[in-house]
Amino acid sequence: MLSIRRALGGVLGGLILFAAFPDVGWWITAIIAAAVLFVVLHGARARVGFIVGWLFGVAFFLPHLWWAYVAVGVVPWLALSVAEGLSFALVGLLFARIVRSGRMTPYRWVSPLVFATLWVGAEQLRAAVPFGGFPWGRTAFAMVDSSLARMAWLGGVPLVSLVTVLLGASVAAAVLALREGAWLWGLGTAVAVVLVALAPVMLPLDGQSQSGTLSVAWAQGNLANRGLDSFSRAREVTQNHLVATQALMAAHPDASVDLMVWPENSSDIDPRTDPETAWVLTQAAQAVGAPVLFGTNDYSPPGGRYNVSLVWLPSGTVLPGVEYRKQVPAAFAEYIPLRSIVRNFSSEVDRVTTDVVAGDIPARLSIPIATLGRDVVVGPVICFEVAYDWVSRQAVREGAEFLAVQTNNATFGVTAESTQQLAMSRLRAIETGRATLQVSTVGVSAVISPTGQVLDRADLFTQAGGIAQVPLRTMLTPASHWGGPLALLYDVISAIVALWCLVSRPEDATA
Repeated sequence: MLSIRRALGGVLGGLILFAAFPDVGWWITAIIAAAVLFVVLHGARARVGFIVGWLFGVAFFLPHLWWAYVAVGVVPWLALSVAEGLSFALVGLLFARIVRSGRMTPYRWVSPLVFATLWVGAEQLRAAVPFGGFPWGRTAFAMVDSSLARMAWLGGVPLVSLVTVLLGASVAAAVLALREGAWLWGLGTAVAVVLVALAPVMLPLDGQSQSGTLSVAWAQGNLANRGLDSFSRAREVTQNHLVATQALMAAHPDASVDLMVWPENSSDIDPRTDPETAWVLTQAAQAVGAPVLFGTNDYSPPGGRYNVSLVWLPSGTVLPGVEYRKQVPAAFAEYIPLRSIVRNFSSEVDRVTTDVVAGDIPARLSIPIATLGRDVVVGPVICFEVAYDWVSRQAVREGAEFLAVQTNNATFGVTAESTQQLAMSRLRAIETGRATLQVSTVGVSAVISPTGQVLDRADLFTQAGGIAQVPLRTMLTPASHWGGPLALLYDVISAIVALWCLVSRPEDATA
């Protein structure tokens, strides 16, 4: 039977985890949250563990995904939070079952490792399924201001999550051991926790240029009225980005710019088919005297559209043969799976009149840069793609020398969605060893060093712009080089541990 203590513990743990993420940003609470769930699950029956884990997940996701309520309303927000909470329910069920089996009792050190492995396995699972997955809220994304973020350079986002949760579970296991009188084990674990926490400081992060420096300008056009109707104001959005670009160059008349970057949806009307939009892009490119990387829509596929990144030249034409099509359209936002069924629960699905079709080429654009006398390879990452490990990893393996995260946050209002995304962009910079530029229609836009530091930033719902000297880099980090096999290894180990939990019969047969 579910006790009030366990239920409240689960809810409290989820709220503590929420506090680790932007805009609260107390990263230490991610470790505390893992410790709380570890303790609350100890001694629970499997079905109770499922409920406690689910309460933990829902308590975390409801406030963490508040931006979904602002964008699409209460029913989709609740449905997403409840569904994502099931990943923690799975952790609760499996961990409670293996604890009650007694198989880990003689080996106390195994318990935190099993817990952390199940946690990361659940994150990996929900990052892939259903409908391409939803990686938002992975523990690592809360840790970008901690020393543990450096682990991303070595083993990617899953390793940061694993170490974070392992620390929390180990602290909890040490406390339980001390309470049971196992002083040597408890104190030894405490020492090990300190050593693991300090270890990332030794990792050799490097932000120096390896293949030259690029002068990159960026513009955040902004929209009045918080931009919640931005998709019906396409020409205004594009015009605002032109105004921001011209204002930037007027403030820096002597600046030399190699590339201007505009965000996703900055030109929702394709300038290749619309002369008025083409003229606006041409004015922007001529104002900076350089190509403009921008986001638009391509309606060429029958019955659908591509969300694309293109390059517009000062001569008034698109750079031929250079186009990136978003590979991971957002389910229920850019395309609607099971539309006829989902419509019964929310009419918001009809706001998506034309589904986005997934592209099938890597995030790689080769752009000629006159001052360098060569093409520079840029990795355009479109909006939610920054949450998916493989998109950025694939970009740098294809030669991307810096990353440009182009995003449109206009429909999310004054919420933490954009700063949550900024944390992901910062972790991607560390993971790939690439300078990263996050450019949004309404903010938050930021320039990020290859070591994850924010060098320049624009706030939400302001018109802004900047010019950054971006170090170009070609060396692959261990996470970029081995990220695919490492991800598979995480998945296989998590599956083996989950199977072990399932086949372990609880000592109490009624569990």
